[in-house]
This record gives sequence, structure tokens and C-alpha cells, in this order.
Amino acid sequence: MGIIRKTRSVKALLTEFEQSKTALSTLELVERLHHQMNRSTVYRILERLEDDGILHSFTGLDGLTWYALYPNEGSLHSHHMNTHPHFQCRDCGKTECLSITVPIPKVAKHNVESVSLLLVGRCADCAS
Repeated sequence: MGIIRKTRSVKALLTEFEQSKTALSTLELVERLHHQMNRSTVYRILERLEDDGILHSFTGLDGLTWYALYPNEGSLHSHHMNTHPHFQCRDCGKTECLSITVPIPKVAKHNVESVSLLLVGRCADCAS
């Protein structure tokens, strides 16, 4: 982990997450921030923020990479022992972290380094 400099670009990207309260895809972030930074800057900052445990990523139903803030900045969400699932609405595309914890089982003769659990269905807004 390194030290993230709070440059104007880093602040702009983090503001997008703080305002949305949901996961954001790389495509959505590039679109939202295209007037402030180029695509490669967005990807580079996302990678640094993930390496430093501020963001985490997962692959959505659409094959895109989605990013979200960890509930407690820098916590890495105890990823070695537990993980949390993500939910993606099939209708509106809303994608979010679920506030439940799923234990990661130990697998004999294997070193599990990451886990991704995506639940797909209809969100409360689309189901009503």
C-alpha cells in the first residue's frame, strides 16, 4: 500500500463515489469525469485506490468492472476471512454492496486470494 496524494483528480473520483452511494462501473466513471481527466487517469487512480484498500472491485453481470468504497476506508473489509456480496438489478442496472458478510471457507491445498459473489435480480424500486 502506498500513500494516495489527494490530487484534484483523486478528489473528483472519490466525490463521485460519495455522492452516488452505489457501485460505479469504469464506463460510467469515464463518462462522468471525461471533462476533468482522461480514461487512463481514471483507470490509474482506480487501481491505486483499490491497492490502498479504499475501493474494491468486482465484475458485474454485464462483464464490466464495478468499483465501490469499502464501508470503512482502508479496512480491506477483512477480505481474507469474510466477503460481502454485491447485488445488480437486471432491470435498471443499479449495483450495490450488500451489508451482509459471507465467510470464506478454507479449501484444503488451495490458497484463496479473492472471492466474488454477485446476486442478480430486481431491486426494490423495480420490483414494485
